[in-house]
Amino acid sequence: MIRYEVIIYWSEEDKAFIAEVPELPGCMADGTTYQDALKNVEFTIKEWIETARELGRLVPEPKGRLVYA
Repeated sequence: MIRYEVIIYWSEEDKAFIAEVPELPGCMADGTTYQDALKNVEFTIKEWIETARELGRLVPEPKGRLVYA
């Protein structure tokens, strides 16, 4: 299960939904629908982590949700 924050927004310029993962620099994907963008970025997150590990780079831990008392 992916636990990284994903921000999805519509790009008028690209005519597509863009999904960005702020905790993983450069990790982003797009899709013609919101659901496609999410599905595509989930694949991209896995690829990003795999590549970082192969290169011996640090893979940030997901921040998770904030808990308010």
